[in-house]
Amino acid sequence: MEKRIATPTVTREILADYQIRLSKALGQNFLIDGNIIEKIVNIAEIKSGDQIIEIGPGIGSLTQALLERIEDGRLFAIEKDERMVQILKELFQAEQLTLIHRDVLDIDWPEFFTENALLDKPVKLAANLPYYITTPIIMGLLEARVPVERYVFMVQKEVAERMVAKPGGKDYGALSIAVQYYTRPEICHIVPPSVFIPQPDVKSAIIKLETNEIPPVQLEDERFFFQIVQAIFQQRRKNLKNSLSKAANIRLDRELIEESLQEMGIPEGTRGEMLDLSEIGQLSNILFKGMEDKVN
Repeated sequence: MEKRIATPTVTREILADYQIRLSKALGQNFLIDGNIIEKIVNIAEIKSGDQIIEIGPGIGSLTQALLERIEDGRLFAIEKDERMVQILKELFQAEQLTLIHRDVLDIDWPEFFTENALLDKPVKLAANLPYYITTPIIMGLLEARVPVERYVFMVQKEVAERMVAKPGGKDYGALSIAVQYYTRPEICHIVPPSVFIPQPDVKSAIIKLETNEIPPVQLEDERFFFQIVQAIFQQRRKNLKNSLSKAANIRLDRELIEESLQEMGIPEGTRGEMLDLSEIGQLSNILFKGMEDKVN
């Protein structure tokens, strides 16, 4: 494809040529600004030889720029919409491109990395994500612990703000904790609706997630930690003692909760949303050890 896809004219031409009506159900909003495409590629630091995964390539506006950078690398483009897969096959005949016609939510990531010989190579992931499934996509990747060194996503601005949020604010929650546990998130650029066809109703953001090789907190039990996080933020308006003692996902003795809060010097009326990642990790460790002690 010699023409630049990421322009209003070429995007409309491609959609018209293939008689495509975009699907709101699939969250299809295509980038038509080459400067934004360039920002994504530069933030991801794409270079020759890179192994890249792209989610939801659509008609290939970002795909085109990625292929130009990787040279002898590889690009795995995962697309759910069969119509888009056919367009991509016709627009790009690059040897470096592997098109995968699948729903990204159905992918077993460790299996995917094994099958494509990606486990021992640095991998980057770049995507203009469908906004309605942004969180499950990101959490599915992070929880799989596949060796991705850098993620660069276009997401809804509000979701990006939740990922980088600090304690005490309305945006701070379970997603903030999880993303900051697995990665170092940074909002790199705010994007207006005008750079998409069709235009979404919200502003967007390019966010970069650098994978933590070592978690920022050392945990006694990671699964238990995330149960504590879930309990805290499912009832975020309650204080810690109440939210933890009434949590449906975990049974905690009220006395143990009180003792643990006292050990950390946390006043009883404190809400969980006031604790940072390190403090929640410390509380989780104290509770976990306390539960083990009671059993023993």
